[in-house]
This record gives sequence, structure tokens and C-alpha cells, in this order.
Amino acid sequence: MSTTQARLAKDELPEDTGAFAWFRALGPQGRRAFGGAFGGYGLDSYDFFTLPLSMVAIAAYFGLDSGQTGLLTTVTLVVSAVGGALAGILADRIGRVRALMITVGTYAVFTVLCGFASDYGTLLVFRAFQGLGFGGEWAVGAILVAEYASGKHRGRTLGAVQSAWAAGWALAVLVYTLVFQFLDADTAWRVMFWTGALPALLIIYVRRNVEDAPEAARQRRESPEKGSFTTIFRTGLLRTTLFATLMSAGVQGGYYTLATWVPTYLKTERGLGVVGTGGYLAFLISGAFLGYLTGGYLTDRLGRKKNIAIFAVLSALAILVYVNIPGSADGLLLVLGFPLGFCMSAIFSGFGSFLSELYPTAVRGTGQGFTYNTGRAVGAFFPTLVGFLATSWGVGGALVFGAVGYGLAVLALLGLPETRGRELL
Repeated sequence: MSTTQARLAKDELPEDTGAFAWFRALGPQGRRAFGGAFGGYGLDSYDFFTLPLSMVAIAAYFGLDSGQTGLLTTVTLVVSAVGGALAGILADRIGRVRALMITVGTYAVFTVLCGFASDYGTLLVFRAFQGLGFGGEWAVGAILVAEYASGKHRGRTLGAVQSAWAAGWALAVLVYTLVFQFLDADTAWRVMFWTGALPALLIIYVRRNVEDAPEAARQRRESPEKGSFTTIFRTGLLRTTLFATLMSAGVQGGYYTLATWVPTYLKTERGLGVVGTGGYLAFLISGAFLGYLTGGYLTDRLGRKKNIAIFAVLSALAILVYVNIPGSADGLLLVLGFPLGFCMSAIFSGFGSFLSELYPTAVRGTGQGFTYNTGRAVGAFFPTLVGFLATSWGVGGALVFGAVGYGLAVLALLGLPETRGRELL
């Protein structure tokens, strides 16, 4: 059969419209890349949540106030901006897969070291270095998969990668519940950090099975501007870089406020124990997992900007409702954890596809790594501010400040183009 006849025969085949058409469309190598990115992001999430879940025990062990505990999260997120920018440049210069292994190895090593910290200052330093790897992994993994995905399915594909965050979060809550049930708090928080060694197994898988998308790799190698940090600030990309950073800052400011302080809020102001907190978080995480998948579908159906705008508004409203539930209505608090997790996660589903589509191949890693993680660093000040406000407003009252971040994100969308269906060049 000639090449032309083969192409015509392929065109006559019925279109794959099944629920997992996006996954089959990746091809064998793309599916292996998806597995590496999903695992990397899930374990990234696991390592991040070892801190918020252990925060009460750490504060008691070192005698910290709420501002100092909030700073532990903030320093992680601020340094992640540096890690994200460096990882993005590395991804453009040495390839997506090699950069992915470096980021995973970095956050795994320093998470484990946090468990050996002898004082607050040492823990703060180790947590900062953990942020280097934490900041880079998502951007690199998202780009790796985005370059295998078609424009038609990219939102759903990257939304599925994002859902790994909920999977890692759930695993962290499960391990937290078991560890804190059977060990005293002074030992349990260290064990939580030591389990952060799990990602080392993923590096072996990625090294043996995953490769960069061939066409994107060829374009990147041939470009004289590959990995050029200054390029994303030149005419034509400067506006995109500024508004994408502001959008990222707003969304992540709201998200990390919740991720950092909801466990403490449930314990200190709602009076829940370890098992009770785990139950409440199970609803929150279940909503998050479905939110990622639903948001991925909607970002392909409605567009990148509409998906982010809709869920920014819904997330802000969910925060306001969640922290104003009467103290006697713990059952309602449990149920409303689901829509809260759903909304605050669905908004992220479009990020991987949107940011990938805003930049050309030669600086895709650099642009996405910088905008997402610089936004994360700016948003990182929200948890610290909540920590300081909590002394006078209470944790629940201070959490309302997270809604401000979502408002900033909606404003930033006005300066960005819609990219739904755009093929990566």
C-alpha cells in the first residue's frame, strides 16, 4: 500500500471519542511520559504535604508561633520560584526528561533531610532547598506531556497530570493518619519527612522508559534561543510573561493559603483529632481529584481562560462559605469540603496546557517555569500573612484573605490570549 493510500485509509477510520481517547492518542512513548510526569507530580505533592500535616507537631516541638510555622511554607514556595526558573531553563537546554530527574531527586533528598533537623533554623534551610526541586518538577513534567498531546486533547491530558496532586495529597493524609496514630508526635513528624524518599524509585522508571517528544526536541536543539531567559521579556512575550505571572500568583496565593492552614484550622478551631482531620480532608481531596479531571475536560470544551475564571469565582465563594459555618455544624463542614476541593483544583487543570501554549518550543520550559513559579513565590506570602493575622483574627477569619488571590487571577486573564486548540510549534 502506498503512503497516500495508507493516509487515506487512516483518515477513513472512525474518530476515537471514548472517555480515554486523550490517553490513547498519546501513543506508547507519550503514555510512558505521562506515567513519569504523573508520578513525579504526585510524589511532589506528597513531599509538600508532609509539612502542613505535621505543622502542629512541629510547632509544639520547636515552640513556634503561627507566623514562624507559616514561614516554613512561604520559604518553600519562594525558593520554588528560583527552582522553577532554573528547571525551565534546564529543560530547554538539556531536555525535559533529564531536567525532570534532577528536580525529583532534589525534592526527595531535602524532604528526607528535613526529618533530621535539630532546630527550627535547620528545618527552614532544608525546606528552602526542598523548594528548588518542588518548584521545577511540575513545569518540566507538564511540558514533557504537553509536547506529546494534540491541541484537541491537551487540556484533558494535562488535567489528568494535575490530578496526581490530589493522589499524592491523599497518600500523605493516609500515611499521616497511620504514623500519628501509632507514634508519639515528636517522632511522627520526622517519620513523615523520611517517607519522602519514595520519589527515588520514580527516577529509575523515568531514566529507563521516558524520552522527550522527538519533534519538539529537534526544534529545541536547532533554535539558537533555546533556554534564553531574556527572550521571555522581549517584545512579543513580555506582556504574556507579566500577566501569566500575575494569574499564577493569584491562583496559588488562594490555593496555598488553604493547603497550608486548613489542617490547622480543623484542629485548633474545630477541635478535630488526627482521625477526624483525616476524614474531613478525605472529602476535600476527593473533590480535588474530580475537580482536576472535570477542569481538564472543561478547559478543552470552554477554553483555557473561561475555565480559570469560572473556578476562580467559585473558589473565592467556597472559602467564604467554608469558614463561616457555625461551630455546631461540623457535618455541614464535612460535606462542603468536597466542593471546596473541587473548585480550588479544577482551576489548575488548564494551567499546564495554557502556559505551554503561550510560549514557543525554544523557551517553553523557561517561560512556563518562570511564570508559574514566580507566581507561586508571590502567592507564598499569603500563607505567612494568614499566619500573622491568625493571632488576632483566628485562622478561620484570616483564611478569607485567600479569596483576594482569586480576584487577582481573574483580572490577569484580561491581558492574556485564548489558546484552546493551538498546536505547539
